[in-house]
Amino acid sequence: MSGICGWLGSNHSAIENQQTIERMIRQLSRFDGHPAHTAIRGNAALSVTAKTSHAHLYENDGLLVGIWGRIKSRDTHFQAAIDAKGMAMALADQWRQKNKLSFADLAGEFVCCIVDSHTGETALAVDPLGTHVLYYQLLRDGLLFSTSADALLTHPQASSEINPQGLFNYLYFHMIPGPDTIYSAQKRLLPGEYLLYRSGHVETSHYQKIEFHEDIKRPFPELQQEFLSLLRKSVSEAIQDQKAGAFLSGGTDSSTLAGILTEITGEPAKTYSIGFEATGYDEMHYARIAARHFSTDHHEYYVTPDDVVETIPLIASVFDQPFGNASALPAYYCARMARNDGLDLLLGGDGGDELFGGNVRYAKQYIFSLYDKIPAPLRNYLLSPLFLSLPPDTGPKLLRKARSYIAQASIPMPHRMETYNLLMHYGFDTVFSPELLDKMDATQPGRMIEQTYQAASGARSLINRMLAFDWKFTLADNDFPKVVQSCHLAGMEVAFPFANDEMLAFSLALAPDQKLKGTQLRYFFKQALQGFLPDEIITKQKQGFGLPFGVWLQTHKALRDIASDSLNDLKSRHIIRNDFIDKLLDQHLHEHASYHGTMVWLLMMLEYWFKQHNPSKK
Repeated sequence: MSGICGWLGSNHSAIENQQTIERMIRQLSRFDGHPAHTAIRGNAALSVTAKTSHAHLYENDGLLVGIWGRIKSRDTHFQAAIDAKGMAMALADQWRQKNKLSFADLAGEFVCCIVDSHTGETALAVDPLGTHVLYYQLLRDGLLFSTSADALLTHPQASSEINPQGLFNYLYFHMIPGPDTIYSAQKRLLPGEYLLYRSGHVETSHYQKIEFHEDIKRPFPELQQEFLSLLRKSVSEAIQDQKAGAFLSGGTDSSTLAGILTEITGEPAKTYSIGFEATGYDEMHYARIAARHFSTDHHEYYVTPDDVVETIPLIASVFDQPFGNASALPAYYCARMARNDGLDLLLGGDGGDELFGGNVRYAKQYIFSLYDKIPAPLRNYLLSPLFLSLPPDTGPKLLRKARSYIAQASIPMPHRMETYNLLMHYGFDTVFSPELLDKMDATQPGRMIEQTYQAASGARSLINRMLAFDWKFTLADNDFPKVVQSCHLAGMEVAFPFANDEMLAFSLALAPDQKLKGTQLRYFFKQALQGFLPDEIITKQKQGFGLPFGVWLQTHKALRDIASDSLNDLKSRHIIRNDFIDKLLDQHLHEHASYHGTMVWLLMMLEYWFKQHNPSKK
């Protein structure tokens, strides 16, 4: 994978600049060893570190243009220039003509950086769904940027001061949502955002407007034909001439990609699945159904508690922000198998749920939304006062369920989705030390959630507002970094065919009830793939590569020991209350291992992040 890095405005000697860029490059390539393509001109530097197909660098007369990944354009003239001149040179010409408007027609999975040492301008951009991240920091006399926060910190002017709000947000969201980071001085671009730096000032804006079109009606056969064509096209564009395989969880997305990959290449696709010897966590049965159905060359690995003990430090080392999604570990084992088989690329099904309405919570929130259809006077003056006045844990089961339903349904969206938030269950004062509470804003996550939910352009329906919400918090902030970094650790490239710009446009023009019809998830998607996917895959309940960490903590001494040791080490950082850590380990974990095991994992990975990424000057 590797990445991109550079700066504008750091006035050091040529030797010092060369040494600095080499330090940054070493951080970028430490897991895969890809070559660097570098240009340094006066007070500007830019380097793209990646395999040849994903590294594009152009330099002419003080203008440096770098692209990590692949860009394309919906503008036919711009695309013709890309085909004729190459991506970086075509973008350089576009920049000279249109400046910041150059990004308006970009698509693909990419990060691009433009540094003009003559005009003192820098422009940065990431792809519309944010499959990759880009960090930046203002310097005294310029701008510093990199796809790796660790690489950025190797610059002599970079600041490593920890952001207390980032620590709070990590435990709230289980990751740190953009544009914030774990470092006070660092920010990162949001999906589809560009940054323009000039004369000491930074301007950020979205270069494309993603807008839902909810009133378009098209015949199902026409939609189905276009959808299947887009699937084949997006997979073909992702693999090109590479040796490709696919993650296979047994869900609809990964199974679809495995089948399309087999169809396109004309040979059995190599597919990779992870299993667990734990009741309720293993879905290898469905992966095998898909593998047999498409006759894939299937590979399996059962992750054990010993694997978790061995791999936790590695997982912590590859994430340059504290990251708490435990399914990064099984994703790594899939990528490692693929790497050992000599593959260049894995296809990930991430994005399918968020484009076509596949997450279980969409159906749950639809059920809660039905309460709003009851006439307001009846709701507000009879039902809500009556049921909410009842004690929550007493009375007949049906009455308790009715009270719980009304209590949740009465909370407006999007905050209703946060009623299951683990941190809110414990209480902020119970978890965080007084020192940290004094330095952070507990209301910030709520404002961020509200702003994102309300910003969905053209979305009048509940399902589309939730989809747009998840494009940021589930995809860009969570799932994409999880898979990208896990593959990076294994030295494997990954692509996301459902993040294809044409697939996104197709989704935006589907009617809301084609995504969620009542409580039926992925209504159009499943109808369109009838006869292609096995019936068992279409009707199965969603699961994925969830790690049975809490369950294993009860039975595996070595895993329990490293968890206990890391949480006790975390006490010295004065982030979490000592008495909460003690109660979590001694009481909560024994009451409900799976539920409270999530918090143990989050705190353990936070401590391992501190150990692996010493936030002192390198």
